[in-house]
Amino acid sequence: MDKFSDQKRAVQFLYPAIEPFDQRMLDVGQGHKVYVEQCGNPDGVPVIVCHGGPGGGSSPAMRRYFDPKVYRVILFDQRGCGRSRPYASCEDNTTWHLVADMEKIREILDIRQWILFGGSWGATLALVYAQTHPERVRNIVLRGVFLMTQSELDWFYAGGAGKFWPELWSRFCELVPENERDDLIKAYHKRLFSGNREEETHFARMWSGWENALASIQSNGSVGSSPGDYARAFARLESHYFLNGGFLHVDGQILANMERISHIPGVIIQGRYDMICPPQKAYELHQAWPESELVFVRNAGHALSEPGISFALVKAMNTIAEAL
Repeated sequence: MDKFSDQKRAVQFLYPAIEPFDQRMLDVGQGHKVYVEQCGNPDGVPVIVCHGGPGGGSSPAMRRYFDPKVYRVILFDQRGCGRSRPYASCEDNTTWHLVADMEKIREILDIRQWILFGGSWGATLALVYAQTHPERVRNIVLRGVFLMTQSELDWFYAGGAGKFWPELWSRFCELVPENERDDLIKAYHKRLFSGNREEETHFARMWSGWENALASIQSNGSVGSSPGDYARAFARLESHYFLNGGFLHVDGQILANMERISHIPGVIIQGRYDMICPPQKAYELHQAWPESELVFVRNAGHALSEPGISFALVKAMNTIAEAL
């Protein structure tokens, strides 16, 4: 099946496109303003969507995983990305700032409890928020689990995934002098913050291309070329977070703190052939989370848009709706 047909199959599982009934720029402090939107049923069950990256931004397509008659859907662009400002800024931009921003959104929108919906880095953020504010969370739905551990970073930036895509891995490494290739995150970060806009954009496109090329199981290895400003913001924010271990206190923090949210119902959707976030961590998370359901999607990788992933996520949200 060609890529176009596969995308058409994915769309059939989704709800029709809906427009926001509320859009605002929220001043969260430290010079940052965060874009927030609401769509669906203003009196419905609140669900907040945590996008990936860090640095990816939200998109209108993310509105389509929820029955608009049932859910009050909140999307926001995390600090430094999407429509939030200042764009591509890493100052005062850590996991803990984002958790605080989510709490501020909840308070301003007068929400007592909400459902967390997040994929990849969005799964990381959702879990850290839940462990910080468990009383504010009624359900968690995750996709493409990433727990911000060193082993996961090593998989993607120290040669693990490169064994499956050696030609792309070689291109990713070749931009960096041999004596710096023992820490590619650090080497790229140095150049992404060099102050030379042309150099930053060049390295940002390679950083973003390496990830984008491995996102879908249908990938032919084409890296493509992301718009310069988007690639720069995405790569700078990711490298900023990854170089600092996601600003978590210890490696493995999320799994170590699962008792804090062990009572919260959750669904974990994981592509069986996810090359960016391998299934092992999804399995470990499920093992540490008694109230979770783990769904492995065959013939699927990491991308939110893959048909099996889309189907499983819509099914999970509909199942929650039926239980209300």
